[in-house]
Amino acid sequence: MTTTSPEMAPVRDLRRLRTDRAHALLRAAAEAYDPLVKQQLLDEVVTLHLSVADSIASRYDGRGVAHDDLVQVARMGLVAAAARFSLSHDRDFMAFAVPTIRGELKKHFRDHAWTVRPPRRLQEAHSQIVEARSRLSQVYGRVPSPAEVARETGLDEETVIETLAARTCYSPDSLDRALDFEGSTIIFADRVGRVDQGFEWVERRAVLGPLLRDLPERDQLVLRLRFVENRTQAEIATEIGVSQMQVSRILARILGTLRDAFEDPSSAGPEPRSDARRCSRSKHLAAAH
Repeated sequence: MTTTSPEMAPVRDLRRLRTDRAHALLRAAAEAYDPLVKQQLLDEVVTLHLSVADSIASRYDGRGVAHDDLVQVARMGLVAAAARFSLSHDRDFMAFAVPTIRGELKKHFRDHAWTVRPPRRLQEAHSQIVEARSRLSQVYGRVPSPAEVARETGLDEETVIETLAARTCYSPDSLDRALDFEGSTIIFADRVGRVDQGFEWVERRAVLGPLLRDLPERDQLVLRLRFVENRTQAEIATEIGVSQMQVSRILARILGTLRDAFEDPSSAGPEPRSDARRCSRSKHLAAAH
C-alpha cells in the first residue's frame, strides 16, 4: 500500500485546487461569446500558473541566456498554451502547458541564443545532452564522460564531443577578460593571435596605388628601378640615358609630387599643412617602396 508523506499532502491539495480552478476558467472561456470576457478568463488561467512557468525557466539558467529573458519566454509559452488548449483533449491543462513552455524555451535557444551559430544538428542536440549530463552527474556523483552521455542520449560520441565543444557559442569569452598568468593579471586579447604587419601594407598600397599609376611612364620606371630593384642612382642613370645628378633631381621631383598629392588638392579650400602630417605621409611613401 502506498503511503503519502504528511508534508506532501498540502502541496498535492494545492495542485488539485489549481487544476480544478483552471479547468473551470477554461470551460467558461470556451463558452464565452464576448471576446473581452474570454481574454480575461484566459489571463486568469495564465496568472494562476505563472509560478510553474518561472520554475521551468529556472531549469535553463546558466546556459548563456539572462534569467529575465528565460522567464519572459516561458510566460509567453504559457500564454500560447492557454490560448490553444482545447477541453476536447482528455488531459488537464498542465499536461499540455508544460511541453508547450519547454518547446518555446528550446526554440528561443535555437533561434536567438547562439552568439556564434554551430551546425543545426549540434543546436538540436545541445539541450538533450545538457539534460543527460545533469541526470548522470547526480547518479555518478561526478561529471559523466562523453561516452556515458552518448549511451544515455542515443547519440554518437562524436556528436556529444562536438556539442560540448560548442557550448561557448552561447556566450563567447570576452577578449577584454582579465586572466591570471604566471602570478600577474593580463588581458585575454594579449595572449591571442599576433600582429599582422600586412594591414599596414594594405593601407599604404591603397593610398599610393592610384597616385603611382598616374605618374608618367619614365617616372614609374625610375621608382621601380630605385625602390623595387634597389638600383643605385648611377645604374639608373645608365639605364635611362641621363646623368646621376638628373636621376637625383627626378627622384626628388617625383617624391615631392606624391607628397603634394597626399594633401588632396581637390578638397574645398586650402588646408594647413602641418609638419607632423607631412612627415607621416612621407614615411608611408618611403616605406611602400
